Amino acid sequence: MTNGKNTIIIDTMRVIAGEKRHLSLKTLDNLSIRPTTDKIKETLFNMIQFELTGQNFLDLYAGSGAIGIEALSRGSNIATFVDNNREAINVINYNLDRTKLKDRSFVYQKDVVNFLQNNLDTHVYHIVFLDPPYEGNLYKNTLLAISKSSLIDDNSIIIAESNIKENFDYVKDIGLSIIKVKEYKNNKHVFFKKDK
Repeated sequence: MTNGKNTIIIDTMRVIAGEKRHLSLKTLDNLSIRPTTDKIKETLFNMIQFELTGQNFLDLYAGSGAIGIEALSRGSNIATFVDNNREAINVINYNLDRTKLKDRSFVYQKDVVNFLQNNLDTHVYHIVFLDPPYEGNLYKNTLLAISKSSLIDDNSIIIAESNIKENFDYVKDIGLSIIKVKEYKNNKHVFFKKDK
């Protein structure tokens, strides 16, 4: 299946657990999108499984939407997906249709930092997940925007998936604290909370 000039949509992932487990998902065959592998996704959700039920989940730089869809399958109340790539938004909507989760989802084709800064949403999110492109200053700019956003509160958990070498020493200066780090071979998940 093609979408755009050189982008091929391929089945590469599945929902791991919950009400939609084993359903396959599509992603973009595009070097700018790095789907989280099933093994790493399973490890992540094992760490947050007791935080999901009945809570709101925000998936930033959502790509295929696989992370937010996994959260919905495991009991999140709603999930909101934000990505500025039109083809990614098409894939997210396809995957939400396939999993029949569209009625609990909100999808925005927006620049993530702009979305956060302009209060384009009125929900408060218990879990915020971000996996931006590794190049550029996107982690710092996004975490700064999250820390100032009305979309989180003191109980919100923010999770960044990043290159293993990404340095988050600056987060104290923007009002966040690192509460946990889980390292893999080439990348890691870093968990933050707002300083009280």
